[in-house]
Amino acid sequence: MIIDQNKNSLSQRIENLNWLMVSLIIILAFIGFLMLYSAGGGSIRPWMIRQMGFFAIFFPIMIFIAITDIKVWFRYAYILYGLALFLVVIVAVVGHNAMGATRWFKIGSITVQPSEIMKVCTVFALARYFYNVEVENIGKIRVIIMPILLIAVPAVLIFKQPDLGTAAILAFVGVSVLFMAGARAWIFISSGILILISIPFAWHFLLYDYQKQRVLTFIDPDKDPLGSGYNIIQSKIAIGSGGLFGKGYLNGTQGQLNFLPEKQTDFIFTMLAEEVGFIGSFLTIATYLIVGAICFAIALKTKHQYGKLLVMGIANIFLIHMFINIGMVMGLIPVVGAPLPFISYGGTIMASMMIGFGLVLNVDLYKNSDLRINNNAF
Repeated sequence: MIIDQNKNSLSQRIENLNWLMVSLIIILAFIGFLMLYSAGGGSIRPWMIRQMGFFAIFFPIMIFIAITDIKVWFRYAYILYGLALFLVVIVAVVGHNAMGATRWFKIGSITVQPSEIMKVCTVFALARYFYNVEVENIGKIRVIIMPILLIAVPAVLIFKQPDLGTAAILAFVGVSVLFMAGARAWIFISSGILILISIPFAWHFLLYDYQKQRVLTFIDPDKDPLGSGYNIIQSKIAIGSGGLFGKGYLNGTQGQLNFLPEKQTDFIFTMLAEEVGFIGSFLTIATYLIVGAICFAIALKTKHQYGKLLVMGIANIFLIHMFINIGMVMGLIPVVGAPLPFISYGGTIMASMMIGFGLVLNVDLYKNSDLRINNNAF
């Protein structure tokens, strides 16, 4: 028998939340707190205390999103997408410039990066769009133009900030939603051919010098060991020196002696691997993969297309950040500046992930719901 979850009381909704997923998110955040304490040299300042503050703010927001009637979020998906896109647009005008890029708003000592929220809102809007599209119509040009624009417009704006890594992640996640929605193979084949053809043009006319340098450094980091190759060389040394069980918490030499740049953000997994070794790194990665597996299970059990696409889209954002960050610090892919969800320092990535998983938990709670709304809805 299918229970009408819309009529459940607040206490029932809270009780019926997927507390396993919530617990795993708390565990990942706690690992982040520990590593930021270590990155601060055994001090809660400057990073750990702020990260705990971010978590304290956004955790109840995640729970609020999760227990709110799913029709509320379903109805306003396009509006939230539009607000996120508006922020991406105006950041180019009034945003804070740092390291040659304008990606952030600066509010006091806190920086906000709208492109992180844009990823989640793009998935949100795509899931909403495809809810009303019959599978046999997805291959039609008139049907596929809108979702392509929903992906391409923010991706281009983010690329021009410039932020190639975030733009690429948004595009990849967006295309993955198209694939899961049932888009025809010709869309992906033609896109792949177009990308291959455009690589020489992009290299000569679109990529900035520092972006080209990242690719060249990935190919041969030893060419400039004290310059562009320094970060990845130090990262490999730290990971390798961790061995099976690590050097011990707060005892990592590369991290504690400040050989690692950006150890609180992009290279935080390097610190973790050095201090807790292969075993600790494996357990951390396993936690990420379990969260991804729970998302997959939720998507399989969800009765409506909106929920399936939304959950798998959020899971893709979560997992691709994990794979890129870990692959980057190990030298398996070029450095692109993708934070490790819940562990890397940052309020915006914490907000985007909490909002995203709030929606995942919301879908799980309302997986059997009828999402039909009045004809005047978007």
